[in-house]
Amino acid sequence: MHKIIAFVGMTGSGKSTAAEGLIERGWTFIRFGQATIDKLKEAGQEINPENEKTMREGLRQEYGMGAFAVLSLPAIEDGIETGPVVIDGLYSWSEYKILKEAFGAHLYVIAVYASPKTRYGRLEKRMHDAANDPGFRNRPLTAEQAQKRDYAEIENIEKGGPIVMADFTVVNESTAESLMSQVMTYVDRITGQAEI
Repeated sequence: MHKIIAFVGMTGSGKSTAAEGLIERGWTFIRFGQATIDKLKEAGQEINPENEKTMREGLRQEYGMGAFAVLSLPAIEDGIETGPVVIDGLYSWSEYKILKEAFGAHLYVIAVYASPKTRYGRLEKRMHDAANDPGFRNRPLTAEQAQKRDYAEIENIEKGGPIVMADFTVVNESTAESLMSQVMTYVDRITGQAEI
């Protein structure tokens, strides 16, 4: 079975940037949060932080706290048939447990950490270009919106568990190049190019 790497961390920490490095290496990409965007589009609702929060919470009420793992399992299973898979946005403890049960030692979790000040600064500077980002992966948030999202994710969706249980942690307080250097060191270990 091919390897699966899931990036975990708070919004604006650099998970998507880290995932991009593996996408460029040809890894299959799965974004848990895409289900939220897809469901909003299906419902004809505007994509904004408030609607996203409502939709995420609704999906978790319908499918349980492991909702996004449950919704993504078929795509992950299909992906590992042909090569390694990178997941952006594993959030809840329940999702972590579902993936660990399904994939065991083939799943590795890398936490990407950045301080709230750093993350909020990044999020405020983001510019969203819908034509080049139809999945709404890189949309801006104000510091207030980001902090509300942090609190909601920590208090309501068990987000701390996967971060604490990560196999590896990288600190992303400087450049994207520094982040990718750290990430690729662990990826090479995971894929057998270096000792773990």
